[in-house]
Amino acid sequence: MIPAMPAVTSSQGSRQGAYAALRFGRLAAMGAVAGLILIAGIWASWGTAQHVMLSKGREQGTMVVKACSKGVCTGPYTPASSGSKARARVRIEQSVAVKKGEVYTVTVKPGSDDVVRSGPAGILYAWVPLAGALLLASVVVAGGLRMTRVAWVLGGAGLALLTVTFLAL
Repeated sequence: MIPAMPAVTSSQGSRQGAYAALRFGRLAAMGAVAGLILIAGIWASWGTAQHVMLSKGREQGTMVVKACSKGVCTGPYTPASSGSKARARVRIEQSVAVKKGEVYTVTVKPGSDDVVRSGPAGILYAWVPLAGALLLASVVVAGGLRMTRVAWVLGGAGLALLTVTFLAL
């Protein structure tokens, strides 16, 4: 033992070890929660985003919204891509971004009469669940992991994505 260092008793050493184990457990748990939130946001967004972003070979065209009820809007589909066929009625999810009487560029989901908005507005709208996940994960990262700079980046990215989407729609 070095004379300038105080003697460490075994109870102090076990307390420090327990504190380190609890701290590691908290970091692991909160890191897993933050990761799970982000994965869920990507998963929720990808269901729509894949049709908009990977549109090569898919049917693309325009839709005129004629009627809306029970969360779904319907209307005729006019093809714009080769190999696409006109449809008398296609369905799009009703949201604040879909209004009766408007014309939207859309991509048809394969094997169905469901469509999703395409173009820049459609891409941004598809990733809105990820924006919410970024905002929620920023709270977990700030509070649970105590990584405030990373939390600000996550929250800022989520807020920026929501703002740009709102302006584009």
